[in-house]
Amino acid sequence: MSRNEGNAQERCVTLHMVSSLDGFIARKDNSVSWLESTGSVYEAGVTISEEEAASFVKTIDCYVLGSRTYEHALELGWPYGDTPVMVVTGRELPSARKSVEFYAGDLKTLMDVQLGPRYRNIWLVGGAMLCQRFLELGMVDEIRLVIAPVLLGEGLRLFSGGMAEERWSLKNVVAYRNGFVELSYSAARA
Repeated sequence: MSRNEGNAQERCVTLHMVSSLDGFIARKDNSVSWLESTGSVYEAGVTISEEEAASFVKTIDCYVLGSRTYEHALELGWPYGDTPVMVVTGRELPSARKSVEFYAGDLKTLMDVQLGPRYRNIWLVGGAMLCQRFLELGMVDEIRLVIAPVLLGEGLRLFSGGMAEERWSLKNVVAYRNGFVELSYSAARA
């Protein structure tokens, strides 16, 4: 349930994104190969086993992606398995899997009519414009931002400005051995 509708029991929308230290989610050419280079090991960091990661991913009921994120996922080998995926786009794109649906229209209708009645744990995983629009509409309940240990200098920003100031409550911080840090925030409730 989005925070504007007042009933968090029904659904939770999580914005999940990986960003460079300087706030970019992709290079200027939209590549994300910088995610593969981890740099030095942070000895005090935690590691997650494949079993733990697989168990966690099973708790996600649905992913929401923009068209470019969908295309990247296809190029990278489809990390979403058979979990339902909704691609928000006005473009005609090939359907690579039975679990993929396409949507062009009002985002509130998408959440209230298409996804909300069917799914409880919805993850919004990109792109930047789609995530920003969800935030502007008050349809994000939590943010999980993973910071990679790299400065890109330029590229596609996660947050490009123009949003109203809004406070979020820190829920958790996890430092990983590969140098990545995950920050988890929940929407501040009035």
